[in-house]
Amino acid sequence: MSLKLFNTLGRSKEELKPLKFPAVGIYTCGPTVYNYQHIGNYRTYIFEDILKRTLRFLGFAPFQVMNITDVGHLASQGDEGEDKVEAMAQKEGRSAWDLAKFYADAFLNDCASLNILPPDVLCRATAHIQEQIDLILRLEKKGFLYHTSDGMYFETAKFPAYDQLMGKSHLMGIQFGARISANPEKKSPSDFAVWKFSPKESRRQMEWDSPWGKGFPGWHIECSAMAMKYLGESFDIHCGGVDHIPIHHSNEIAQSEGATGKPFARYWLHGEFLLVNSSKMAKSGGTFITLEDLKKNGFDPLDYRYHCLTAHYRKQLDFTWEALESSKTARRKLKELALDAAQDSRKPACASSIEAFGAAVEDDLNMPEALSVLWSDLKNTDLPKGARASLAETADRVLGLDMFEEEDKALSPEIAELLREREAARKNRDFKQSDRIRDRLSSLGVLVEDTSSGQKWRRK
Repeated sequence: MSLKLFNTLGRSKEELKPLKFPAVGIYTCGPTVYNYQHIGNYRTYIFEDILKRTLRFLGFAPFQVMNITDVGHLASQGDEGEDKVEAMAQKEGRSAWDLAKFYADAFLNDCASLNILPPDVLCRATAHIQEQIDLILRLEKKGFLYHTSDGMYFETAKFPAYDQLMGKSHLMGIQFGARISANPEKKSPSDFAVWKFSPKESRRQMEWDSPWGKGFPGWHIECSAMAMKYLGESFDIHCGGVDHIPIHHSNEIAQSEGATGKPFARYWLHGEFLLVNSSKMAKSGGTFITLEDLKKNGFDPLDYRYHCLTAHYRKQLDFTWEALESSKTARRKLKELALDAAQDSRKPACASSIEAFGAAVEDDLNMPEALSVLWSDLKNTDLPKGARASLAETADRVLGLDMFEEEDKALSPEIAELLREREAARKNRDFKQSDRIRDRLSSLGVLVEDTSSGQKWRRK
């Protein structure tokens, strides 16, 4: 067992050596709950789920903490603008608390439909205000903070290793304008807020008393405070999207290690972007696609999960409806092969197949290679069906595609009833009725095939 992961911190693949084997502490950045998550967001959560499943598969004991950002994420990366949750709450005419709960619940429901395992701890920023204040006090005592008219800021110049995750060239970009701030009191463009004061002219829905005045925490401080509460001041793995590298994650490292003097996370894993027709996903371009949009277009969420597995998590993946259609077809064919193999009740393990699959997942979660191994062996008629089924069962512990689950659970009551009626007509040799029902099912997007082992169906 030798799991190698690409560590952004060292910019190379490194063997995972957890602090307290077999336990592996993992922190994954969760959503800001002011809107539905788009499918690009879910690509990152799927990659993190694959990591967790792989760790279990290899005999580790992962313990995952995920945050819910329900306060403090401002519209601008320069700590300016409105709080995204409060702004959307005003727009939708509901309280910030109700809005955050609604979109957090929607996120969790989407995760369940994507077969994403729930975190061991799901922690909300608003439930950990005191922990954030305590961490800010530690930073203040150590001289890392300064006071401006709109908040308390971390002075990045006092943390010499601030560029360790992003690299010096990216930091220079920030210094020369990549993160322009409207706040002239900031000493450097890379400095960031750990506590923001409530505006004097209005009252926020979410605000708290603090030693510095009434206000709310900055976006970055919540992750450091909650990660250290549940995983300790040093832990194993921190995950997120590549967009978090130059700002959010660099700020987390600075404030965490500034406060404790210890390494924060030892391995940093980052998932690449999902593109839509080769462009970045954006509401303004009409490419903000949600999981509900996929369902409305006749796709199962697991079709999208399969699509994400066709590219390495560190490679950009281009989304098109045509590509998703291909993934839909491939997932159903893979499932048919697995279910067919499972008809053999004997399931002898095929050591070479499982070893090849394991080698792929151990190589920085190489899911395209793992899928290739699975496809090759499921189509290999030289292997006994039982051995093929055994491999599929083993692989699905990592892939999470529900290869042995019947599709009936996703059927509408109308389609399920038509399938039952057609099966009954076929048994009664009423072939005209059977054909009429087949045509009706086809019009509803379901294709039926009669085989020696009975009626089988699949979606178009």
